Amino acid sequence: MRHSLIPILALGLTLLAAPHGQAQNADRKTAVSLYGSAYQYKGSLGSDFWKWDRNYYGPGISINRYLTPGLDLGLQGSYVELKGNQSAATFFNTNVVNVNLALKLKLNNGWALKEDAVIQPYLLIAPGIAYTSREGSVRGTSINGNSTYASGFGAAGINFRISDGIGLFVQTGQHIPLNANIDGDPIRDDDRFDDRYLQHTAGLTIAFGKPKDTDQDGVPDRKDKCPNTPAGVAVDPTGCPLDGDSDGVPDYQDKCPTEKGLANLEGCPDRDNDGVRDSEDACPDAAGTPALKGCPDADGDGVSDPNDKCPSTPAGTQVDANGCPLVLDQDSDGILDNVDKCPGTPAGARVDSTGCPLVIDPATQGLQVPIRFKTNSTVIDRRSYPAINKMVQALEAHPDYSLRIIGHADSRGTDEYNQGLSERRAAAVKRYFVGKKIDASRIVTEGRGEGEPATPNTSPTNMSKNRRVEFQFEFFTTPPPQL
Repeated sequence: MRHSLIPILALGLTLLAAPHGQAQNADRKTAVSLYGSAYQYKGSLGSDFWKWDRNYYGPGISINRYLTPGLDLGLQGSYVELKGNQSAATFFNTNVVNVNLALKLKLNNGWALKEDAVIQPYLLIAPGIAYTSREGSVRGTSINGNSTYASGFGAAGINFRISDGIGLFVQTGQHIPLNANIDGDPIRDDDRFDDRYLQHTAGLTIAFGKPKDTDQDGVPDRKDKCPNTPAGVAVDPTGCPLDGDSDGVPDYQDKCPTEKGLANLEGCPDRDNDGVRDSEDACPDAAGTPALKGCPDADGDGVSDPNDKCPSTPAGTQVDANGCPLVLDQDSDGILDNVDKCPGTPAGARVDSTGCPLVIDPATQGLQVPIRFKTNSTVIDRRSYPAINKMVQALEAHPDYSLRIIGHADSRGTDEYNQGLSERRAAAVKRYFVGKKIDASRIVTEGRGEGEPATPNTSPTNMSKNRRVEFQFEFFTTPPPQL
């Protein structure tokens, strides 16, 4: 009878697919565990629970699949031969194969403990089946036979993280095969839990997979503080571009990589602090304006002092290129200063016939209501479609409008993960607009992670308000042609 169990055991262990796999994570989602267990029987012939000199030992193997930081799913299997001996006429030897579908609830889910904590406690719920092959005798009557039972298994354990892909774990749990008769005694209790057994386990888990490295800079995303570094840019151990002069501007963007400068001047110095880099400043030692290449304009007529032939022109007077009085378009908005009601319009702003900036229609601005998302989701709630469709109609009615989509996240998860989640939410909403035939160049997206909460992240209700996408209508500027 025991020989008939060998091929079944071999097949069961070959088909297994998920242990207590403690070493897997979002980078390494599949893990294999090998472990040994000590079993303690309890049934009609007595109880060996917590009697360590009555242990029976057996192997196990399993493969596990990571689902979320707090949840794994898989299949596990183990084998043991349980024994009991009451007398020469009453004894049993029962081979048991357990196959269970395991749902593991991990406590290192980012709340109490970090996902990569060294000590990682967990709980396990694992329904399954127990196959038994029994030999023996009860009061002189043979009890040989094979049976299969539905089984429940619950356990608690701790994984000790050795590295990103390896963990050691210990676990204790109880198997309750329903209506099982492991010892063969025909006299049964009234309940369905006559015979059951404890399983005390220790083992090794190895996780497989390659850490995600979106920007291909050699630093995994989970450790990459600059996850969107352009291809080919040299980075430091944290994944951030090198900055040789330590001015906060990475070398690949630094126009002056050997001189410590300012971020707003692409890493170049500005000794007179007028906002014009020294290499482009015609007056590097006298504070001026960018419009005048860093030179001052004492009379404020828009002509730099070195070139101003009329340096004392009264304020507000229109002047020519030499700084002498003339009717001009000082703000370059296409409206001459003598009829310009808004003469200080910023460069590039769109204006009406009076020279004043155009504004978005108030009715259209009223459509800028945020939409919200479920936890860790980028799926648009169908209840949001009416509001989004009104914005689609506004863009169709106003071809000179564009739309900025800004994604946000609540505070659960890491800063890096929430930044990526907010960007994916904004991108998901953009895809909806593009699917409605809105030109993609009219839709700008950005993600702001968890850094701009609408309300403090102090309750589930507040967090739901922070999982959102917001909208801003703007005037559309035609992008330059692609070369």
